[in-house]
Amino acid sequence: MTVDLSPLYRTAIGFDRLAGMLENANRLESAGYPPYNIEVTGEDEYQITMAVAGFIDHELSIESKQNELTVSGEKAESEEERKFLHRGIATRSFERKFQLADHVYVKGARLEHGLLHVELYRELPEALKPRSISIETGQLIENKS
Repeated sequence: MTVDLSPLYRTAIGFDRLAGMLENANRLESAGYPPYNIEVTGEDEYQITMAVAGFIDHELSIESKQNELTVSGEKAESEEERKFLHRGIATRSFERKFQLADHVYVKGARLEHGLLHVELYRELPEALKPRSISIETGQLIENKS
């Protein structure tokens, strides 16, 4: 699927990063490993849950840098030789990237029961929050000269 974003470039200023994200969305999507969910957990709160069965905490890495969240797993090589009749549980290394909107930050992460939960929140600066402007009333002063 190809999307032509040239009309956006002609009429919008400052949205080039958004257009770049849209153009790269298909390229960033990997083979679907590991599977994940993204859910809204509250107003301005989100959670990414990734199925990372077989990984332990020191084999996982989470990095947030310039509106991009990278979650990776590096599986240590097993010293013992194992013979599988069927191998359905993937334990290969991975790297998954998520684009974060402005003012979205990582609150924390926890690993439980083979699931990695990454908590996110959005915090708008005071300058971007809506504010009321008071309207003053009064008479106009006439200039008599």
